[in-house]
Amino acid sequence: LLGPRRTALQPGEMLAAVVIPEPALNGRSAFVKLGARSHLVISIAMVAARLVVEGGLVRKASVAVGACSPVAVRLLAVEAALAGATVAEAVDRVTAADVQAALSPIDDVRATAGYRRMAAVELVRRAVAEALA
Repeated sequence: LLGPRRTALQPGEMLAAVVIPEPALNGRSAFVKLGARSHLVISIAMVAARLVVEGGLVRKASVAVGACSPVAVRLLAVEAALAGATVAEAVDRVTAADVQAALSPIDDVRATAGYRRMAAVELVRRAVAEALA
């Protein structure tokens, strides 16, 4: 994905499969979105999180935000902050600076860029909490 309505596919090419590596299926995941309705609407912001917890510690975290940049982006700083956190402290390790640094939202009819930045922080915290529940 290169941007809104743009992919790297060349004329005549077609996506035939999406291969998900076996390790990516480990852990618990959560998806949360903010929109005018719960479905059939373009999101203001959305977050997917996958956490692998072993021995009460977050061993692996994958967190991505959509609708706050031209394409969905992984939050590598948030993932690094979560690694090694206890279940009790994980949500508190999600900082606004780490979330917002990776985003480049726009103003449009659904929300302002500033609102999207603030919403993304809260949605990341909710997604992490849900994946830990």
